[in-house]
Amino acid sequence: MMTAIFVFIKCELGCANDVAADIVDNVEYVSECYSTSGQYDLLAKFSLPKDMDIGTFVTRQVQTRPHIRDTFTVITFSPFTPSR
Repeated sequence: MMTAIFVFIKCELGCANDVAADIVDNVEYVSECYSTSGQYDLLAKFSLPKDMDIGTFVTRQVQTRPHIRDTFTVITFSPFTPSR
């Protein structure tokens, strides 16, 4: 079982594409990364093992990547999916 977290990422000016490529290529557990408008430049979704410490993962594996200035993490609980 995995826990989904979403991390909003603010990048140094002009570096959003490089940061996104770096995360997709080099950070384990990333499933998607989107460019966004507004306060943050990117939104990355990570699927972490249930027993993994989320704070440690974000501070060591995401915040330490080059050209990242700030992050905001959203932790999820129960997924809802459409019934078709």
